[in-house]
Amino acid sequence: MIMKQLQCIIISLIFLFSCNVELERKDDSFRKIMVEYPESRKDSVADNYHGTEVDDPYRWLEDDRSEETSDWVKRQNAVTGDYLEQIPFRKEVEKRLSELWNYEKYGSPFRKGEKYYYFHNSGLQNQSVLYGQESLEGDGKVVLDPNEFSEDGTVALSSIAFDQDGQRLAYVISDAGSDWQTIRVRDLQSGKDLKDEISWVKFSSVAWDGDGFYYSRFPEPSQGSELAGQNQYHKLYYHKMGTSQDADLLIKQDSENPSRLFFAGTTEDERFLYVSESESSSGNQLHIKNLDQKSEFRTVTNSFDFDVEVVGNQENVIYVKTTEGASRGKLIAIDWNNDMQENTILPEQENVLVGVHLLGGRIFAEYLRKASSAVLVYDMEGNYIDELTLPTLGSVSQIRGSMDDDLAFYSFTSYTYPTTIFSLDVKTLESKVFKKPQLDFDPESYQTQQVFYNSKDGTEVSMFITSKKNLAKTGDRPALLYGYGGFNISLSPSFSITNLILLENDGIYAVPNLRGGGEYGKEWHKAGTKERKQNVFDDFIAAAEYLIAEKYTSSEKLAIMGGSNGGLLVGACMTQRPDLFSVAIPRVGVLDMLRYHQFTIGWAWAEDYGRSDNPDAFDYLIKYSPLHNVRNVAYPSTLVMTADHDDRVVPAHSFKFAATLQEHQQGDSPVLIRIEESAGHGAGKPTSKLIEESADMLSFMLYNLQESIAYKNMDS
Repeated sequence: MIMKQLQCIIISLIFLFSCNVELERKDDSFRKIMVEYPESRKDSVADNYHGTEVDDPYRWLEDDRSEETSDWVKRQNAVTGDYLEQIPFRKEVEKRLSELWNYEKYGSPFRKGEKYYYFHNSGLQNQSVLYGQESLEGDGKVVLDPNEFSEDGTVALSSIAFDQDGQRLAYVISDAGSDWQTIRVRDLQSGKDLKDEISWVKFSSVAWDGDGFYYSRFPEPSQGSELAGQNQYHKLYYHKMGTSQDADLLIKQDSENPSRLFFAGTTEDERFLYVSESESSSGNQLHIKNLDQKSEFRTVTNSFDFDVEVVGNQENVIYVKTTEGASRGKLIAIDWNNDMQENTILPEQENVLVGVHLLGGRIFAEYLRKASSAVLVYDMEGNYIDELTLPTLGSVSQIRGSMDDDLAFYSFTSYTYPTTIFSLDVKTLESKVFKKPQLDFDPESYQTQQVFYNSKDGTEVSMFITSKKNLAKTGDRPALLYGYGGFNISLSPSFSITNLILLENDGIYAVPNLRGGGEYGKEWHKAGTKERKQNVFDDFIAAAEYLIAEKYTSSEKLAIMGGSNGGLLVGACMTQRPDLFSVAIPRVGVLDMLRYHQFTIGWAWAEDYGRSDNPDAFDYLIKYSPLHNVRNVAYPSTLVMTADHDDRVVPAHSFKFAATLQEHQQGDSPVLIRIEESAGHGAGKPTSKLIEESADMLSFMLYNLQESIAYKNMDS
């Protein structure tokens, strides 16, 4: 959530369903599962915010290392586990998920040195494996298998970086989902790790330069504060291979501004080092130095008001994507040898420029056109050539290639289009299917429509709605409304396995493009921030009302879900309109808007939220903070989901919110919390845990929408 390139877009997980299985609805009456909530002790703790006393009776739950909190977690998980086990079809869902998840998954190939590399998962492997091969024919050999890091798959690979010659591989690992990471280096000739190891890395890129690499880290945390303590004084270092970490060279820091963050990159030819400097989740300064000339840094922009990103170079001309003077983005070229003179290559367009790739001497510009991908091709001077032909409305990602190659790769996906890898002839622009997943699923039976509706203030908002084709609008379909709405993150169409069980059962999956996101540019993002954050909730509520008014569903059949900032979205909407939804699932949510900035990297989110130590910000935060707006009413059936190693949005948010909801719930709908062990904010979670939590989430949702399902084998 702190930088665009590090944000984990938390999207819903999805299920696949095979064509030789039919989902059959039961008309059995639903047995109410009785719940007795564990006791949650209340303290007389209060804070004074600018003259206003605010109680915080569950403050003790912020101490995730205390025996009392640990005992509370165990008791809550026991109640939740018992409830989920009593759902009649829970085990069937998990069994079917395991079967359906079991298909080969590929990442886009890329070339380094003399080999091609790609990630592959045979089906149910906890982590995908990195393979390498000299040609694109035949099978590759294992280069790095993250499944060997731990028996249960909870130690995951976060990122990789090859040196220029493709002889060494720096790889970054994370334990139990934590944002804290360790960098190791593997010699690709011997296949063995070198002695170099960098510890306590967080929010970092790895950028090679000759016989070493740049990385970023915070100071080592004090014992006991690893998962909740504030992260400050980020620093950029250079590590020379064969030396110890304590000998690493400090490149950038700002001792007077502890909230500054530094990210380094080097161009493909390692001619230039560029450093992004930021102090929030939006906007950054950009500094560049010529490594060949051993120059000092030159600053491209010293403002934090714009997003500025180096996308590559051609000799001494550096190409930069920026929103300065272009809220929807533009591409400029900076001539290093001509006093950093700037020249606009791709001016701002109606659509949002989200990515630029320099491939085979051409510019491939990735745009969002009404929240779906479009890839336009230009020569290096910005003259239009053509547009890539994409299979359908959807999303392009993993565009891989280099300035020297005529062959590139990319992945394409949509709500009913499983992620498929395409090869691309850079000269002819011909795309061919390279790897297509083999699934017993007929995408022709489904459709995704894009609709537009008006929010509370009249603003037009787009929304994707996926369902079976020709599904009659009866007003009683089970529906899942998913949203995010923050940090300039865009929700474009993507494939997920989980939602197909909902769709097979004549359900509806809907994703609105809320303000606060990046689908329509920086102004769309800003319209959902700080004192304008209520716009995001209004957009989501209006999406629910649209689905009901258009007879896709009803309040009794409508569930809402979101994660992280999307968890805030769900928490705010269910407390503002508890009558509108039947089920609410806030996942790893930011739910205490008065204290979020006091934990780990939370302070970096203030550009979107504002901070309670500012009187003006307090006035609007207290009005929508989910934790502080729970009252004695009947809330939807609620499953709060978090993890014990989440050091991005600390689990205290979910702990306190769940305890408060259980205290005030007036109806008989359950309020449960599911706390995953040895897991974090979501990245790197092993397949086994994904299947288990997906089965829990979907079973809870369908059961409380009174949508019973059973599996019946059918002959093909």
